[in-house]
Amino acid sequence: MRIGSAMVVVLTMAGAVAAQTKGGAQTKSGTPQAKAAPVAGSKVEANLAQLMQGVLYPASNIVFAAQSDDPAKYPPAKDPSLATDLLASSYGKWAAVENSALALAESANLLTLPGRKCSNGAPVPTGNADWSKFVQGLRDAGMKAYAAAQAKDMDKVLDAADTMTTACANCHDKYREKPTLAERCK
Repeated sequence: MRIGSAMVVVLTMAGAVAAQTKGGAQTKSGTPQAKAAPVAGSKVEANLAQLMQGVLYPASNIVFAAQSDDPAKYPPAKDPSLATDLLASSYGKWAAVENSALALAESANLLTLPGRKCSNGAPVPTGNADWSKFVQGLRDAGMKAYAAAQAKDMDKVLDAADTMTTACANCHDKYREKPTLAERCK
């Protein structure tokens, strides 16, 4: 089985996040879990723009596509194991929407890792209270999209996509670099 590079980044970084969890997570029953030991050699590889372009952008596009095109109607690719269109892949249709929604929710963890830089070299403002709020908004939007995909309900996907758009816009309005008028007119 082939795994795309974006998925490898998500899986690797999610493992690193899980290994670096502090404060003793709890199980659903409220009993404490043991802290995981840090993964030897774990580090942030992608800058914020690369993470957005490689994981969040493609995952959000799958959710956005499910607003108007029924994922169940996507025919499989000629070779689903090599499909570049996730909706036509071996894990296509509604499963692709579920997995993409979960990738968005899990990406929230990646956005909180220390050491990540913005594309201009500035550190990602992980210590800012509003950053944490925006990241939580992304996590919540991803889980709302996941629930909609599990229900295979395009109306719920439409609502979840609106929640995703709002979560993204909240952060982008504050932190995304905006080109000057001169740069936009080139």
